[in-house]
Amino acid sequence: MAKTTKSKSIVTKESMSFFKNYINTPSPVGFEIGGQKLWMDYIKPFVDTIYTDPYGTAVAVINPTATFKVVIEAHADEISWFVNYINDQGFIYLKRNGGVDHQIAPAKRVWIHGKKGPVKAVFGWPAIHTRLSNPDQKEPLPKIENLCLDCGARNKKEVESLGIRIGSVVTYEEGYEELAYDFLIGRAFDNRVGGFMIAEVARLLKENKKQLPFGLHIVNAVQEEIGLRGAEMIARRIKPNIAIITDVTHDTSTPMISKIIEGDIQCGKGPSLAFAPAIHNKLLALVEDVATKNKIPVQMRTLSRSTGTDTDSFAYANDGCPSVLISIPLRYMHTTVEMIHKKDIEETIRLMYETLLTLTPKTNLSYF
Repeated sequence: MAKTTKSKSIVTKESMSFFKNYINTPSPVGFEIGGQKLWMDYIKPFVDTIYTDPYGTAVAVINPTATFKVVIEAHADEISWFVNYINDQGFIYLKRNGGVDHQIAPAKRVWIHGKKGPVKAVFGWPAIHTRLSNPDQKEPLPKIENLCLDCGARNKKEVESLGIRIGSVVTYEEGYEELAYDFLIGRAFDNRVGGFMIAEVARLLKENKKQLPFGLHIVNAVQEEIGLRGAEMIARRIKPNIAIITDVTHDTSTPMISKIIEGDIQCGKGPSLAFAPAIHNKLLALVEDVATKNKIPVQMRTLSRSTGTDTDSFAYANDGCPSVLISIPLRYMHTTVEMIHKKDIEETIRLMYETLLTLTPKTNLSYF
Protein backbone atom coordinates (compact mmCIF):
# COMPACT_ATOMS: atom_id res chain seq x y z
CA MET A 1 0.00 0.00 0.00
CA ALA A 2 1.34 3.43 -0.94
CA LYS A 3 2.09 5.83 1.88
CA THR A 4 -0.07 8.92 2.16
CA THR A 5 1.77 12.19 2.72
CA LYS A 6 0.41 15.04 4.74
CA SER A 7 -0.22 18.14 2.61
CA LYS A 8 2.27 20.96 3.18
CA SER A 9 1.05 23.84 5.29
CA ILE A 10 0.68 27.18 3.52
CA VAL A 11 1.49 29.12 6.68
CA THR A 12 5.11 28.98 7.87
CA LYS A 13 6.62 29.16 11.34
CA GLU A 14 7.98 32.60 10.48
CA SER A 15 4.60 33.90 9.38
CA MET A 16 2.90 32.50 12.49
CA SER A 17 5.51 34.27 14.62
CA PHE A 18 4.54 37.52 12.90
CA PHE A 19 0.85 36.73 13.44
CA LYS A 20 1.34 36.24 17.18
CA ASN A 21 3.24 39.51 17.48
CA TYR A 22 0.66 41.29 15.35
CA ILE A 23 -2.22 40.08 17.53
CA ASN A 24 -0.41 41.06 20.71
CA THR A 25 0.24 44.62 19.47
CA PRO A 26 -2.56 47.02 20.48
CA SER A 27 -4.17 48.76 17.51
CA PRO A 28 -7.32 50.47 18.84
CA VAL A 29 -9.70 52.38 16.60
CA GLY A 30 -8.06 55.66 15.61
CA PHE A 31 -4.70 54.57 17.05
CA GLU A 32 -3.75 51.71 14.71
CA ILE A 33 -0.19 52.87 14.03
CA GLY A 34 1.59 50.17 16.08
CA GLY A 35 -0.01 47.26 14.25
CA GLN A 36 0.22 49.01 10.89
CA LYS A 37 3.98 49.45 11.22
CA LEU A 38 4.39 45.74 11.97
CA TRP A 39 2.17 44.80 9.04
CA MET A 40 4.01 47.03 6.58
CA ASP A 41 7.41 45.72 7.70
CA TYR A 42 6.20 42.14 7.20
CA ILE A 43 4.63 42.60 3.78
CA LYS A 44 7.31 44.89 2.32
CA PRO A 45 9.51 42.10 0.79
CA PHE A 46 6.53 40.69 -1.13
CA VAL A 47 5.28 43.84 -2.90
CA ASP A 48 6.50 46.64 -5.17
CA THR A 49 5.44 49.63 -3.10
CA ILE A 50 3.58 50.68 0.06
CA TYR A 51 1.75 53.86 0.94
CA THR A 52 -0.55 55.13 3.68
CA ASP A 53 -3.41 57.59 3.74
CA PRO A 54 -3.91 60.50 6.19
CA TYR A 55 -5.80 58.36 8.75
CA GLY A 56 -3.42 55.40 8.69
CA THR A 57 -4.82 52.88 6.22
CA ALA A 58 -1.88 50.97 4.73
CA VAL A 59 -1.80 49.79 1.11
CA ALA A 60 0.79 47.42 -0.34
CA VAL A 61 0.79 47.24 -4.14
CA ILE A 62 1.92 44.71 -6.73
CA ASN A 63 2.09 46.13 -10.28
CA PRO A 64 1.38 49.73 -9.21
CA THR A 65 1.29 51.14 -12.76
CA ALA A 66 -1.48 48.80 -13.97
CA THR A 67 -4.75 50.55 -14.83
CA PHE A 68 -6.98 47.59 -13.90
CA LYS A 69 -7.02 47.34 -10.11
CA VAL A 70 -8.05 44.51 -7.80
CA VAL A 71 -8.24 44.99 -4.03
CA ILE A 72 -7.93 42.39 -1.31
CA GLU A 73 -8.80 43.99 2.01
CA ALA A 74 -9.05 43.55 5.77
CA HIS A 75 -9.38 45.99 8.64
CA ALA A 76 -6.67 46.65 11.20
CA ASP A 77 -8.48 48.25 14.14
CA GLU A 78 -9.64 46.68 17.38
CA ILE A 79 -12.40 47.72 19.75
CA SER A 80 -11.26 49.54 22.89
CA TRP A 81 -12.14 52.18 25.48
CA PHE A 82 -11.49 55.89 26.05
CA VAL A 83 -10.73 57.47 29.42
CA ASN A 84 -13.72 59.76 29.91
CA TYR A 85 -13.61 60.90 33.56
CA ILE A 86 -11.22 60.64 36.52
CA ASN A 87 -12.75 61.17 39.94
CA ASP A 88 -11.06 62.62 43.03
CA GLN A 89 -10.34 59.14 44.43
CA GLY A 90 -8.41 58.17 41.28
CA PHE A 91 -11.01 55.86 39.75
CA ILE A 92 -11.20 56.08 35.97
CA TYR A 93 -14.49 55.97 34.04
CA LEU A 94 -14.69 55.13 30.37
CA LYS A 95 -16.48 55.56 27.07
CA ARG A 96 -16.62 52.99 24.27
CA ASN A 97 -14.31 53.23 21.26
CA GLY A 98 -16.12 50.86 18.91
CA GLY A 99 -18.47 48.04 19.86
CA VAL A 100 -16.67 46.86 22.98
CA ASP A 101 -18.78 44.61 25.23
CA HIS A 102 -19.19 46.03 28.73
CA GLN A 103 -20.47 42.73 30.12
CA ILE A 104 -17.08 41.03 29.83
CA ALA A 105 -15.19 43.89 31.52
CA PRO A 106 -15.39 43.15 35.30
CA ALA A 107 -12.06 41.88 36.70
CA LYS A 108 -10.26 42.23 33.35
CA ARG A 109 -6.69 43.51 33.19
CA VAL A 110 -6.00 46.35 30.77
CA TRP A 111 -3.38 48.70 29.42
CA ILE A 112 -4.06 52.43 29.56
CA HIS A 113 -2.03 54.02 26.78
CA GLY A 114 -0.94 57.31 28.31
CA LYS A 115 1.48 60.06 27.31
CA LYS A 116 4.32 58.37 29.24
CA GLY A 117 3.64 54.88 27.91
CA PRO A 118 1.26 52.03 28.80
CA VAL A 119 -0.01 51.80 32.39
CA LYS A 120 -1.44 48.60 33.89
CA ALA A 121 -4.91 48.77 35.40
CA VAL A 122 -7.90 46.56 36.18
CA PHE A 123 -11.64 46.79 35.86
CA GLY A 124 -12.60 46.73 39.51
CA TRP A 125 -15.81 45.00 40.57
CA PRO A 126 -17.26 44.63 44.08
CA ALA A 127 -16.91 41.26 45.78
CA ILE A 128 -19.87 38.90 45.64
CA HIS A 129 -20.20 39.16 49.43
CA THR A 130 -20.97 42.85 49.19
CA ARG A 131 -23.23 42.52 46.15
CA LEU A 132 -25.45 39.96 47.88
CA SER A 133 -25.32 41.37 51.42
CA ASN A 134 -28.77 42.91 51.09
CA PRO A 135 -31.30 40.24 49.95
CA ASP A 136 -33.82 42.95 49.05
CA GLN A 137 -31.42 44.63 46.67
CA LYS A 138 -31.17 43.52 43.05
CA GLU A 139 -27.68 42.38 42.13
CA PRO A 140 -25.97 45.02 39.96
CA LEU A 141 -25.04 44.26 36.37
CA PRO A 142 -22.02 45.78 34.62
CA LYS A 143 -22.93 49.01 32.82
CA ILE A 144 -20.89 51.85 31.39
CA GLU A 145 -21.80 54.07 34.34
CA ASN A 146 -20.71 51.60 37.05
CA LEU A 147 -17.55 50.22 35.43
CA CYS A 148 -14.28 51.87 36.35
CA LEU A 149 -10.55 51.26 36.16
CA ASP A 150 -8.21 51.10 39.13
CA CYS A 151 -4.53 51.69 38.29
CA GLY A 152 -3.39 51.83 41.93
CA ALA A 153 -3.49 55.61 42.15
CA ARG A 154 -5.02 57.08 45.32
CA ASN A 155 -6.27 60.32 43.77
CA LYS A 156 -6.72 62.18 40.49
CA LYS A 157 -3.30 63.82 40.69
CA GLU A 158 -1.55 60.46 40.96
CA VAL A 159 -3.48 59.18 37.93
CA GLU A 160 -2.45 62.20 35.87
CA SER A 161 1.20 61.89 37.00
CA LEU A 162 1.27 58.51 35.21
CA GLY A 163 0.51 60.25 31.91
CA ILE A 164 -3.15 59.25 31.89
CA ARG A 165 -5.56 61.92 30.66
CA ILE A 166 -9.01 62.29 29.19
CA GLY A 167 -8.86 60.58 25.79
CA SER A 168 -6.22 58.01 26.71
CA VAL A 169 -7.15 54.78 24.98
CA VAL A 170 -7.54 51.48 26.84
CA THR A 171 -7.04 47.95 25.50
CA TYR A 172 -7.37 44.55 27.14
CA GLU A 173 -4.22 42.71 28.17
CA GLU A 174 -5.07 39.22 26.81
CA GLY A 175 -3.19 38.08 23.72
CA TYR A 176 -2.49 35.15 21.42
CA GLU A 177 -2.72 31.59 22.79
CA GLU A 178 -2.99 28.11 21.26
CA LEU A 179 -5.60 25.60 22.40
CA ALA A 180 -6.15 21.92 21.64
CA TYR A 181 -7.16 20.60 18.21
CA ASP A 182 -5.63 23.50 16.23
CA PHE A 183 -7.77 26.23 17.78
CA LEU A 184 -6.29 29.66 18.51
CA ILE A 185 -7.60 32.34 20.86
CA GLY A 186 -6.76 36.00 21.10
CA ARG A 187 -7.88 39.54 21.40
CA ALA A 188 -8.70 41.27 18.09
CA PHE A 189 -8.71 38.34 15.72
CA ASP A 190 -11.52 40.59 14.45
CA ASN A 191 -9.94 41.44 12.13
CA ARG A 192 -6.21 41.30 12.35
CA VAL A 193 -6.48 37.68 11.21
CA GLY A 194 -7.70 39.25 7.96
CA GLY A 195 -4.64 41.49 7.78
CA PHE A 196 -2.48 38.44 8.34
CA MET A 197 -4.23 36.43 5.62
CA ILE A 198 -3.97 39.11 2.91
CA ALA A 199 -0.27 39.52 3.73
CA GLU A 200 0.15 35.76 3.33
CA VAL A 201 -1.50 35.95 -0.09
CA ALA A 202 1.14 38.50 -1.09
CA ARG A 203 3.89 36.21 0.24
CA LEU A 204 2.60 33.23 -1.74
CA LEU A 205 2.39 35.25 -4.95
CA LYS A 206 6.01 36.36 -4.49
CA GLU A 207 7.41 32.97 -3.48
CA ASN A 208 5.58 31.17 -6.29
CA LYS A 209 6.70 33.81 -8.80
CA LYS A 210 3.17 34.51 -10.01
CA GLN A 211 2.69 37.38 -12.47
CA LEU A 212 -0.70 39.05 -12.19
CA PRO A 213 -2.28 40.78 -15.23
CA PHE A 214 -3.54 43.64 -13.04
CA GLY A 215 -2.52 45.85 -10.17
CA LEU A 216 -3.12 44.19 -6.81
CA HIS A 217 -3.79 46.61 -3.95
CA ILE A 218 -3.53 44.87 -0.58
CA VAL A 219 -5.42 47.10 1.83
CA ASN A 220 -5.26 47.06 5.63
CA ALA A 221 -7.89 49.63 6.51
CA VAL A 222 -8.44 51.58 9.73
CA GLN A 223 -11.63 52.50 11.58
CA GLU A 224 -13.92 49.70 10.43
CA GLU A 225 -15.33 49.19 13.93
CA ILE A 226 -16.92 52.65 14.03
CA GLY A 227 -18.58 52.65 10.61
CA LEU A 228 -16.29 51.32 7.84
CA ARG A 229 -14.59 54.72 7.64
CA GLY A 230 -11.11 53.66 6.56
CA ALA A 231 -12.46 51.58 3.69
CA GLU A 232 -14.72 54.44 2.64
CA MET A 233 -11.74 56.78 2.30
CA ILE A 234 -9.35 54.40 0.56
CA ALA A 235 -11.95 53.06 -1.89
CA ARG A 236 -12.42 56.57 -3.24
CA ARG A 237 -8.66 56.93 -3.60
CA ILE A 238 -7.89 53.60 -5.30
CA LYS A 239 -11.03 53.37 -7.44
CA PRO A 240 -10.70 49.59 -7.81
CA ASN A 241 -12.38 47.49 -10.51
CA ILE A 242 -12.88 44.48 -8.19
CA ALA A 243 -12.71 44.12 -4.41
CA ILE A 244 -12.30 40.97 -2.31
CA ILE A 245 -12.96 41.68 1.35
CA THR A 246 -12.05 39.36 4.20
CA ASP A 247 -13.43 39.61 7.73
CA VAL A 248 -14.70 37.34 10.49
CA THR A 249 -18.17 35.84 10.88
CA HIS A 250 -19.96 34.13 13.75
CA ASP A 251 -19.46 30.44 14.46
CA THR A 252 -23.08 29.56 15.23
CA SER A 253 -22.42 26.13 16.73
CA THR A 254 -21.73 27.52 20.22
CA PRO A 255 -24.42 27.82 22.92
CA MET A 256 -26.79 30.81 23.02
CA ILE A 257 -26.69 31.49 19.27
CA SER A 258 -29.72 30.78 17.08
CA LYS A 259 -28.96 29.09 13.77
CA ILE A 260 -32.46 30.08 12.67
CA ILE A 261 -31.33 33.71 12.82
CA GLU A 262 -27.58 33.52 12.19
CA GLY A 263 -27.32 30.51 9.87
CA ASP A 264 -25.16 27.39 10.20
CA ILE A 265 -21.43 28.24 10.27
CA GLN A 266 -18.74 26.36 12.16
CA CYS A 267 -15.02 26.76 12.82
CA GLY A 268 -12.87 24.19 11.04
CA LYS A 269 -15.24 23.75 8.10
CA GLY A 270 -13.78 26.37 5.78
CA PRO A 271 -14.30 30.02 4.87
CA SER A 272 -17.79 31.47 4.61
CA LEU A 273 -19.26 33.14 1.54
CA ALA A 274 -22.26 35.43 1.81
CA PHE A 275 -25.28 36.50 -0.18
CA ALA A 276 -26.21 40.18 0.31
CA PRO A 277 -27.17 43.20 -1.84
CA ALA A 278 -23.57 44.49 -1.75
CA ILE A 279 -22.17 41.12 -2.84
CA HIS A 280 -21.81 40.95 -6.62
CA ASN A 281 -23.53 37.77 -7.74
CA LYS A 282 -21.26 36.99 -10.68
CA LEU A 283 -18.13 37.56 -8.65
CA LEU A 284 -19.54 35.37 -5.89
CA ALA A 285 -20.25 32.63 -8.45
CA LEU A 286 -16.67 32.90 -9.70
CA VAL A 287 -15.30 32.48 -6.14
CA GLU A 288 -17.62 29.49 -5.56
CA ASP A 289 -16.32 27.93 -8.77
CA VAL A 290 -12.71 28.50 -7.68
CA ALA A 291 -13.48 26.81 -4.35
CA THR A 292 -15.03 23.81 -6.09
CA LYS A 293 -12.17 23.38 -8.58
CA ASN A 294 -9.54 23.61 -5.82
CA LYS A 295 -11.50 21.45 -3.34
CA ILE A 296 -11.70 24.26 -0.80
CA PRO A 297 -14.69 23.77 1.54
CA VAL A 298 -16.95 26.80 1.92
CA GLN A 299 -19.97 27.58 4.08
CA MET A 300 -22.79 29.78 2.81
CA ARG A 301 -24.75 32.37 4.75
CA THR A 302 -27.14 35.21 4.04
CA LEU A 303 -27.00 38.81 5.19
CA SER A 304 -29.63 41.49 5.13
CA ARG A 305 -29.55 45.16 4.15
CA SER A 306 -25.81 45.46 4.71
CA THR A 307 -22.93 43.09 5.33
CA GLY A 308 -21.68 45.11 8.31
CA THR A 309 -18.19 44.87 6.81
CA ASP A 310 -15.95 46.97 4.58
CA THR A 311 -17.59 45.21 1.63
CA ASP A 312 -20.32 47.84 1.76
CA SER A 313 -17.85 50.72 1.43
CA PHE A 314 -16.09 49.22 -1.58
CA ALA A 315 -19.24 48.00 -3.34
CA TYR A 316 -20.92 51.40 -3.30
CA ALA A 317 -17.85 53.59 -3.80
CA ASN A 318 -17.31 55.70 -6.88
CA ASP A 319 -19.37 54.24 -9.76
CA GLY A 320 -19.81 50.89 -8.03
CA CYS A 321 -17.23 48.15 -7.57
CA PRO A 322 -18.06 44.43 -7.90
CA SER A 323 -17.24 43.11 -4.43
CA VAL A 324 -17.28 39.80 -2.59
CA LEU A 325 -16.90 38.88 1.07
CA ILE A 326 -14.82 35.90 2.22
CA SER A 327 -15.16 35.43 5.97
CA ILE A 328 -13.40 33.21 8.48
CA PRO A 329 -15.58 31.63 11.19
CA LEU A 330 -14.91 32.92 14.69
CA ARG A 331 -16.28 32.17 18.15
CA TYR A 332 -16.95 34.74 20.89
CA MET A 333 -16.66 37.89 18.77
CA HIS A 334 -15.72 41.14 20.53
CA THR A 335 -14.40 39.34 23.59
CA THR A 336 -10.82 38.74 24.72
CA VAL A 337 -11.06 35.05 23.79
CA GLU A 338 -12.04 35.21 20.14
CA MET A 339 -11.41 31.73 18.74
CA ILE A 340 -10.48 30.59 15.23
CA HIS A 341 -9.20 27.38 13.65
CA LYS A 342 -5.86 27.02 11.86
CA LYS A 343 -7.44 25.06 9.02
CA ASP A 344 -9.81 27.94 8.25
CA ILE A 345 -6.87 30.35 8.09
CA GLU A 346 -5.15 28.15 5.51
CA GLU A 347 -8.28 27.59 3.42
CA THR A 348 -9.21 31.28 3.41
CA ILE A 349 -5.72 32.26 2.26
CA ARG A 350 -5.89 29.59 -0.44
CA LEU A 351 -9.29 30.74 -1.66
CA MET A 352 -8.17 34.36 -2.04
CA TYR A 353 -4.92 33.29 -3.71
CA GLU A 354 -6.59 30.98 -6.24
CA THR A 355 -9.27 33.57 -6.97
CA LEU A 356 -6.61 36.15 -7.84
CA LEU A 357 -4.98 33.67 -10.22
CA THR A 358 -8.35 33.22 -11.96
CA LEU A 359 -9.19 36.91 -12.41
CA THR A 360 -8.11 38.98 -15.40
CA PRO A 361 -9.07 42.42 -16.72
CA LYS A 362 -11.27 40.56 -19.22
CA THR A 363 -13.27 38.69 -16.57
CA ASN A 364 -16.88 39.43 -17.46
CA LEU A 365 -18.82 40.59 -14.43
CA SER A 366 -21.56 42.39 -16.33
CA TYR A 367 -25.10 41.37 -15.51
CA PHE A 368 -26.23 42.18 -19.07
